[in-house]
This record gives sequence, C-alpha cells and structure tokens, in this order.
Amino acid sequence: MANESICILGGGNTAFAVAASLTLRGFDITLCELPEFASVLEPIAAERTIRLRGVAGEGLAQISRVTTDVGEALAVADLLLLIVPAYAQRPFAEACIPYLTERHMVVLMPGTLGSLEWAAMLAGAGKKATLAEVDTAPYVCRKTAPDEATIWGVVSGLGVGALPAVKTEAVRARLDPLFPGMQMHPDAMACGLSSMNPVVHPAGVLMNAGRIERSHGEFYFYEEGVTPAVVRAIMAVDDERRAIGRAFGYDLLPVNEAFHQAGFGPKGDLWAAINGSYMLTRLKAPGSLESRWLTEDVPYGLAAWVSIGRQFGVATPVMESLVNLAGPVMGFDGWQEGRGIAELGIEGMELDALKRYLGR
Repeated sequence: MANESICILGGGNTAFAVAASLTLRGFDITLCELPEFASVLEPIAAERTIRLRGVAGEGLAQISRVTTDVGEALAVADLLLLIVPAYAQRPFAEACIPYLTERHMVVLMPGTLGSLEWAAMLAGAGKKATLAEVDTAPYVCRKTAPDEATIWGVVSGLGVGALPAVKTEAVRARLDPLFPGMQMHPDAMACGLSSMNPVVHPAGVLMNAGRIERSHGEFYFYEEGVTPAVVRAIMAVDDERRAIGRAFGYDLLPVNEAFHQAGFGPKGDLWAAINGSYMLTRLKAPGSLESRWLTEDVPYGLAAWVSIGRQFGVATPVMESLVNLAGPVMGFDGWQEGRGIAELGIEGMELDALKRYLGR
C-alpha cells in the first residue's frame, strides 16, 4: 500500500519520526500542525525535509505537504494519524470535526482513551468517522535537531483498539502495512487501559523528583531511577489498572509482560525487563518536573482511570494518592484539568450499555 496518502497530525518528536519513516518507505505524507504551533514546522517548511536517523532507516525524507491548514490536509487523505499529547487531542478534534466525513479513519497514537472523547465530540456534532487508538507510541524516538528525528527502537506488537469494535478488521487492514505485527485489543477501552505510560511515569517521576530537579534530568531514568522500590510502586499501580480491566471482562497484560511484548526488554519481572532493555536504558529523565510524564500521564491517564474505577466500583487507592501528590508538584489539580467520565461520554452508563456502545 505504498503511495497511500496519509495525514499525520502533530509536530512533535514522534510525529516527525513517523512522517520521515513512512515517507522513506514510499507513503505520501501530509504533516499538519495547528496554526498556533506553526513554529515547530518552520525548520522544515521551506524544504519539507526531515533527516531520519536510527534503527528504522536513515536518509532525507521529502515530505509531500507541510501545512497548518487542517481542511486542506483532510481533503488530501482519509487516514489520519493523530500523534500529539493527550491534552492536544481535544483541540485537534475541534479543528478537524468540521472537515471529517464517514470516509475518514482517525487513529490516536497513543490514545489513552482519547478515542472515546473524540467519539463523544463527533456525536455532539452529528458527524461519523472510524476511530481507533494505539496503546503506546510506535517508536522510541526524539527530535535530535529541529529538522531531524532519531529512532532508537521500534515497538513490536503495537496494540490497537477500534471504536466501534466492529471496525477492528478494517482498522487492522489499514494500519498493518504501516506498523506490521499489530496486536488487536477487544475494543478501545481495553486499549486505553493498556497504555503503559501512566503506569510507569507518574510513580517514577514523583519518586525521583529531587534528583530530576537537582540534575535537570541528567541521569538515565529507567536504568538509574527505576530502582526496586520504584518498581514496587509501579506494580501497585498496575494491579489497580488490571482490576479495572477485570470489571470489564478484560485480562490485561501485566506491565512487565506488555514491555516484553512491545520489544522493550526481556521476559521476566519489570526490574528484569527494564534493566535488560537496550531501548529504555538509553533514555534520560525529563529535564524538569514540568514534563508530560506528569502533566499528561496524571490528568489524562491516572485520573481518568480512577474515574472509571469509581463508576464501576473498583478501588484505586494508589492511583488516587499519586494524583493527589502530583497536584502540588505540577501546580494544578489533576482531577480538574484532565479527562473524566463526562469527557469520555460514558457518565452514568451501566456496564452492559457501555459494552454495547464500545462494540456497536
């Protein structure tokens, strides 16, 4: 399916890496960012070129179109890969909805339940589109220059959930040529509950807060910061996440098994998976506590999961404690700033009704 026209929405690390990688593989790529963030596209706007380095191939990728005109971008492609932080998913939905039609498929990479918020917004606007989300970013990558991306690792077995779930095979058919070896979740809720970032990042960052501030992130987060005590806190979060999953009938993979399946590290407990990971042990800590590892993963990850647990009678005391502790550290209330059951469009739904909604 090379030469297929694909629109990548976003202008950050992973958006650049995916745009460059898919371009070098022969896909026709439009890279679109919201006008208020046009500055991130300026380094590549004139030549439309991103230099790709790393394990997924190297070369100069000539992007077909680089734009801040959402209407123009959506007219060119019907497969949209939304690769932005969770807090940017709603602004992109607001920008895209006027131009969306039933022919469009929107994939949130990763979603962290953002597909449910998009579905609620689409319904409110009287629009329809196929939605899906993945459970982690497809690459371990960074921008290593304003016009350059480096990929250190490619995720194998990328988890995907479709909304509605009856579109699962259609989603698989569109995405597998781009990201081979995908694993399909039962639905979008299972996928959103399988995101590993909220499991690992908040506990890890809060328990390393002093070192992050003192060193400005100059240490290897996973290799040096995720010690056995931190692993125990992470596993407590993971136990609560999996308990929420069981309320829906899901048997969610433990975080250590999910890391192994994604290709991050060897099989074993989380300590073994992380310390044996070529990809993860090379990543440094955030440079400050004003990091997505808190500002995204707490309000849009943990707080959302807690709200779902409350609605369906699942206790999550460790998650709640982390959200409460993160508030003064972040300087804002993670309960108020993120995504709850109202934003997800499932407030007041009984379990059977919600399952029907997810599957349709």
